[in-house]
Amino acid sequence: MPLSSCPRGVTLIEVLVAMLVFSLGLIGAAGLMAMAARANQSAYLRTQVSFLAQNMAERMHANLIGVWNGDYDGSYPDASAQDCDKGCTPSQLARHDRQSWSSQLKTFLPPGPEATVRCDQDGVLHAPSREQIALRPPYGGICSMTIRWAERHSVDAKALRQTFTWTFQP
Repeated sequence: MPLSSCPRGVTLIEVLVAMLVFSLGLIGAAGLMAMAARANQSAYLRTQVSFLAQNMAERMHANLIGVWNGDYDGSYPDASAQDCDKGCTPSQLARHDRQSWSSQLKTFLPPGPEATVRCDQDGVLHAPSREQIALRPPYGGICSMTIRWAERHSVDAKALRQTFTWTFQP
């Protein structure tokens, strides 16, 4: 069929329909990219939380006297301050660890993180005396750590609270 016999405007309608289909595909791809970015941010925050939890557990493992004395128990971020440049007692080291970890919580997580650490000696078959604690016996109790933070998921800035809970023995 020669070109002169085609109705005028048919190719224009075909181009408009193709543009509509293409733009709908682009809108869908943009939505997927936004969802992937949110999931990526959420995974990043969960990784940060697990690193922070491991960091505090290692600090506690290095200061078992402070753990036996209950110096790590409490809520975080903590406002305590302790300088251990010239050496510290186990209680002072725990205060320094609390300060450092509180700073890390505020630095690596979105605003308003909360954490608690509780060590329980119930069920310990033999609780060491003060003299025995000075010899750094392994901690016989169980500690639990809970970290809460907010993840931003929508444009209206509603925050979903996330919780990480870990039970461990330092």
